[in-house]
Amino acid sequence: MAAMTQEGGWFYEKNRQWPGQANGLQIKEVLLTERTKYQDLMVFESETWGIVLTLDGVIQLTERDEMSYQEMLAHIPMFSHSDPKRVLIVGGGDGGILREVCKHKCVESIVHCEIDEGVVNASRRFFPEMAKAFDDPRLSLKIDDAVNYVMKECADQSFDVVIVDSSDPDGPAEKLFSAEFYQHAARILSADGVVATQGECLWLNQDLIAELVHHAKYFDTAEYASIQVPTYPCGQIGAFVATKNDNSCERRSCQVPQRVPRDDTLVGGNNSLKYYTSSMHQAAFALPKFMEDRLEKERREVFGLRKVAGA
Repeated sequence: MAAMTQEGGWFYEKNRQWPGQANGLQIKEVLLTERTKYQDLMVFESETWGIVLTLDGVIQLTERDEMSYQEMLAHIPMFSHSDPKRVLIVGGGDGGILREVCKHKCVESIVHCEIDEGVVNASRRFFPEMAKAFDDPRLSLKIDDAVNYVMKECADQSFDVVIVDSSDPDGPAEKLFSAEFYQHAARILSADGVVATQGECLWLNQDLIAELVHHAKYFDTAEYASIQVPTYPCGQIGAFVATKNDNSCERRSCQVPQRVPRDDTLVGGNNSLKYYTSSMHQAAFALPKFMEDRLEKERREVFGLRKVAGA
């Protein structure tokens, strides 16, 4: 668990998941502290990073850098699919991933399953521009345990894209990193479906990322894209993406977008984005050698030597 401390007007994030280091932001004003049904929630205005949302003492987002995480985790899987019409969002109660998914003109329906209504309410109150997509008519918002929803309520092949915007695997989100969850994610995805999950930090969580590759044995590919988020531990987090491609002898890589942000694909076109570009999409899969070597070793164990199209 995290230990959140306030010392001399500063917020410090300390956690056993990243021992020996802490991230600090100077507090201008505390706006909300409450215990939701599931976790401790805090919102404060910082001196230099805008309004900040924390859960159990861990920074979830700041106004200044949230677009890097939201846009990359949403648009990498969305643009990796040629025509995503049905989308499931797991977690992400702040509404940022939903905001980005709603920009895609091809999307016809979105199910958003978030366990903690307190996060949704806080986002509506303090991050209205982020939470505005909760009013999109294509949305069905479910306040429910997403693991239970995916495993017991979702029909086979009912979604084209599944995006999991979870907190760290140290609490309510732990089951979202399990093999059982990935098995059901594969089941509910269409034949050419894509799943993307919050993939943790390559500096801190190499073993967990390697484990995710093995959980993705139900898919045809397993890849990791690196995202810069300055206020996350080590300033980095990943999008772990896996694809199904049952209609082809080649495995489709998410490294090459199937579509690009234009006026005919996105509401507002390329001007609606602050961080994501097709070039950033492809560049995100260029990893440090130590990480690429580890992933390649795990992929060979799981997938063998099958060719990946576009990699």
